[in-house]
Amino acid sequence: MLLAAAVILLLILLTGLYVAAEFAAVGARRSRLRRMAEDGHALAARILPVLENPRELDRYIAASQVGITLSSLILGAYAQAIIAPRTAPLLVTWGSIDVDTAERAAAIAVLIALTILSVIFGELVPKAFALQFPTQTALFTVLPMQWSLRLYAWLIALLNGSGLLVLRMLRVPNTGHRHVHSPEEIELLIAESRDGGLLEPQEQVRLHRALRLGLRVARQLMVPRSRLVALEVTTPIQDVLRVAASSPYSRLPVYRKTLDDIIGILHTKDAVTHFLDRGRTGSLAALVRPIVRVNDIMPADRLLAFLRERRSHQAIVVNPSGTVAGLITLEDVLGELLGTVADEFKAPRLLALRLSDGRVRLPGALPLERARVWLEGAWPVEDMTVAEFILRRTGRVPEPGEHLEVSGLDVEVESVENAQVTFAIVTPPAADDE
Repeated sequence: MLLAAAVILLLILLTGLYVAAEFAAVGARRSRLRRMAEDGHALAARILPVLENPRELDRYIAASQVGITLSSLILGAYAQAIIAPRTAPLLVTWGSIDVDTAERAAAIAVLIALTILSVIFGELVPKAFALQFPTQTALFTVLPMQWSLRLYAWLIALLNGSGLLVLRMLRVPNTGHRHVHSPEEIELLIAESRDGGLLEPQEQVRLHRALRLGLRVARQLMVPRSRLVALEVTTPIQDVLRVAASSPYSRLPVYRKTLDDIIGILHTKDAVTHFLDRGRTGSLAALVRPIVRVNDIMPADRLLAFLRERRSHQAIVVNPSGTVAGLITLEDVLGELLGTVADEFKAPRLLALRLSDGRVRLPGALPLERARVWLEGAWPVEDMTVAEFILRRTGRVPEPGEHLEVSGLDVEVESVENAQVTFAIVTPPAADDE
């Protein structure tokens, strides 16, 4: 009886080995196994070629399935032949039933008991272990699986060939056991990894942004035309320096007559260097560098690759009619991918900015006294910020994008946060007169 128990236990363990090998082969991380193989791990070097070759992986999976089937069949046949006959006399003695009934009852009892043991120890436990530790399980099972591949080679060829034939008859493509996931499935995997504690929330956000980067286009990320700080090519050098000093940007578009005819980009460092070397002599045209153009519907991921290939940090965005829609920088794209990107040239929160159309972009936290300098003294001298002044004059919290008249000036509310105007674009009196 001990020998029979040992044989049954061995067959259940053998089934568990094949189940674990199958799930581990599908779930193992090839990148980790590749690093281990490069470091000289012998078992990793054995399993890696199987996982990287779809045909070899198919044979590997087939060997495990053949092994599971054969071990289960042998287990059932052995138990019915050895255990059931020895159990029937006990039922006759204890249950006071006839021999035929005892034999049938013994066969059913042995079948139920073996099924429970096989499912628990031959299926569920090995599967759970392989899914939780796929790499370690794949390494542990690779040698027995390679022996099984040699042993079942003829049967695997027959079964795989028959399976492919049936698939062709049903016109179903054979894709093999490849790890292919849609973006939606990858997002679910990322969410599960976060829920399992393997990813921090910020890491999940960055990965989500990376997956969705291709859904954003240049038009959605660019600085729009109305907010560009640009220079006309005939602008004198001293005026160029004045604009560069008041601008928070290190690169300014240069145009000829209109913004639709942008001829290049000016690096403010070049203007300063020119002034130090030659003073106010010379022209702006000599300092202009070429700039690339992109379509306003170019996806952000393609735009990132395009800027990298051209070794450019910015590009002019044009719409289908060829007119300039805005300017996009590498920082704009990386900001969409990584969130806000810090930069030494980024505008401070309290820095006003004169736009190309003459309007002035004022931070809400800017003191009103400093704002008056940009507005030709149109607003009164009061001890408050721009945001407080707008709220007091309107008597309510305006909506983003809303146009207001505040003390005789046109005000466009650009953004509002926490019931406070964070940025407003104001048309000064000089621009109104024009």
